[in-house]
Amino acid sequence: MATNTTLFPTKQNEDSQRKLPEPAGTLGDKAKNLTDATIEKVEDAAGVVAKTARDAVSSVGYQADRATHAVGSSMESVGHTLREKMPHSGVLGAATSSVADRLETGGKYLENEGIKDIATDVTNLIRRNPFPALLIGVALGYALGRLTSRS
Repeated sequence: MATNTTLFPTKQNEDSQRKLPEPAGTLGDKAKNLTDATIEKVEDAAGVVAKTARDAVSSVGYQADRATHAVGSSMESVGHTLREKMPHSGVLGAATSSVADRLETGGKYLENEGIKDIATDVTNLIRRNPFPALLIGVALGYALGRLTSRS
């Protein structure tokens, strides 16, 4: 007499029933959850990278502002030194005074303005005078090209 395995469950039948594939809905839910978790981790990593980049840019901007301030202070100091040490009269005195004035004025400008303000001023200058700015750009490009092609 043969025993029908479907009528009398055995340990082997229970194990084989457990190994049946899961319904499609359950697999879809697991895949969606895995995708959502992956997207969340990628977004978190992107947020960390973006924060690090912002911090680096902020640090570079701060360093550039400090360097600009230092250059301005040095220019102003050189202007004062020229004014004190060089002759005050005659053609040489007039030239020295003019150079000292320019150095002091430029130094104060660099000291007081930040990189952003200087960039804004240059942008406005180019907008007011586009043709001369274009000519200067072409001339600088030509000069750099000549300098680099000779070596």
